Amino acid sequence: MIRVAAVGDIHLGPDSQGTLRPSFETLPECADVLLLAGDLTRHGTPEEAAVVAREIENLGVPVVAVLGNHDHHDEHPEEVTAILRDAGAHVLEGQAAVVTAGKARVGVAGTKGFGGGFVGRCAGEFGEPLMKEFVRYSRRCADGLHAALKDLEQWGPDVRIALTHFSPVPDTLAGEPPEIYPFLGSYLLAEAIDTAGADLAVHGHAHAGTEHGMTSGGVRVRNVAQPVIGRAFHVYHLPDHPG
Repeated sequence: MIRVAAVGDIHLGPDSQGTLRPSFETLPECADVLLLAGDLTRHGTPEEAAVVAREIENLGVPVVAVLGNHDHHDEHPEEVTAILRDAGAHVLEGQAAVVTAGKARVGVAGTKGFGGGFVGRCAGEFGEPLMKEFVRYSRRCADGLHAALKDLEQWGPDVRIALTHFSPVPDTLAGEPPEIYPFLGSYLLAEAIDTAGADLAVHGHAHAGTEHGMTSGGVRVRNVAQPVIGRAFHVYHLPDHPG
């Protein structure tokens, strides 16, 4: 079995140094890889990113991350990404990475994703330029995830995981006000996952949501926002040859 630890929405700031490190140091005992599902900082400043970097460096397991909306707030996502990569994390945006988990190879395709809503109640690419760009940006994120998952298919890892910040399904948003669902995720992400294929989808963002969900194509979805899972990380077990 492949043991996948995951958490999102840890929102670290200058006063957070060392809060997660003791738990993260136990990862080699219980997990093969750590996935970080965005909103790693409070405001996306380089100083906050440095705090995250010190929490995750030299953990003894591979770390794969995507950024969240909070990590973009200070408008330095490239610098945040560079700081996390210097600490050894694979930070993905429309990209894929394959990491070694014991004798298995774990493929992760990642994007922040974006909003827009879900089938039957979603934004359309129509009207004002700002509205069209909103939907086009969400589509670009989903297209990047699809391309990254297809890359993994060619590389042949034992499992493929879709890692996003925004949710691909409404199931894991249950508990949030329905009025804000369009700002919490997009069906386009689920379409990308189902058409390209994945063994698991992991996201954050919805603090008041629900852990378990599923795409219409049958891919398991897990909301790992820390307020939802209520711990430093949760571990999911995947067969190393899921066929």
